[in-house]
Amino acid sequence: MADYDLITIGGGLGGSSLGYAMAKRGARVLVLEREAKFRDRVRGEGMTPWGVVDARALGIDDVIMSADGHELTRWQNYLGAMQVADRPLLETPPHQPALSFYHPSMQQALIDAAAAGAEVRTGVRATGVEPGRPATVTVENGREAERITARMAVGADGRGSLVRKWAGFSETQDPPRMQICGLYMEGCSAPEDSVRLVNDVSTAQASIIFPLGGQRARTYFIHRVSDGFRLQGEKDVPQFIERCVATGMPAAFYERAEAAGPLATFNGADCYVQSPYRDGVALIGDAASSSDPSWGQGLSLTVRDARVLRDALVATDDWDAAGARYAAEHDRYYGTIHTVEDWWTQFFYETGPEADARRGRAFPLLAQDPTRMPDQFLAGPDAPAGERERRRFFGEE
Repeated sequence: MADYDLITIGGGLGGSSLGYAMAKRGARVLVLEREAKFRDRVRGEGMTPWGVVDARALGIDDVIMSADGHELTRWQNYLGAMQVADRPLLETPPHQPALSFYHPSMQQALIDAAAAGAEVRTGVRATGVEPGRPATVTVENGREAERITARMAVGADGRGSLVRKWAGFSETQDPPRMQICGLYMEGCSAPEDSVRLVNDVSTAQASIIFPLGGQRARTYFIHRVSDGFRLQGEKDVPQFIERCVATGMPAAFYERAEAAGPLATFNGADCYVQSPYRDGVALIGDAASSSDPSWGQGLSLTVRDARVLRDALVATDDWDAAGARYAAEHDRYYGTIHTVEDWWTQFFYETGPEADARRGRAFPLLAQDPTRMPDQFLAGPDAPAGERERRRFFGEE
């Protein structure tokens, strides 16, 4: 008999959510987290409405809100200073708000919630995972190595996942196109009920603000890798604000704002595996598929992974079959998000005569019929994303 039913390697959003949900269903769960205290490392802090649906299905929405979570009920899109969309999220599918939160507070709240039913070890380091039935996880706690077995080991250890490597998954990396720079700010005067996304198609740059409540916000600046610069560290904060304002974000939002965390830039290229389950080991969240953070789908994909894997595991005693079902479903919904991300990146961030002609053809048609624009980023990946949808979006029919 295995020591545990489930071991999650990583105690962030994915690992703690899955551990929490499975422990509530009676599973023997161990959550391993290498950090003893969570800190701000510039991560996503906006969960789109379709992710909120899965968070509620997992029962973690109240946990997130207890960690100073903040509901956002409008989604506003601008081209420079011109507003092109103001979407009331509660009145449009899936009829849920977006959620924002300070990432370290969310992590701590979820791992504390998991600890009510699961065993949680923090400040420990997993050093190996061996697939099998049972799977084996090697853990170092600073004194000695311990080998622990589980019916299933789950890698929830982020973009640079070591579980992915140890378990023999092959990863695919998209070519680098976009970079996203993030900064946590206090004193930001942006409206606190709305996400604001501003695109400047003339420069292929964008900015976005996710208010966190209390005049706190996570702000982002998005641009092409080929632009040849990278904003990093305290010295670049003034330039970061200048570039956000240059896209069309109101300068007044930043007049009394101050940096309250690190400034860092990350490459946006997707990194993913095909079929994130094999022989007793599953991958979830960024370990399975780290999507381009420019489009803000990472947190929603993570809770979808946790919910789909939870549902598959509780539906049968055959956990190998459950892992395979999870992997097939993951490939379907991540594949849709990946496809639509590529379309939007081409549409808004490609430059040159062909890209300008595409936008010139498509914008009038989108204004007449907004349903031409794919809605997967807010409503979720269940809508089709085939050639017909691409042609309508690009104004080709």
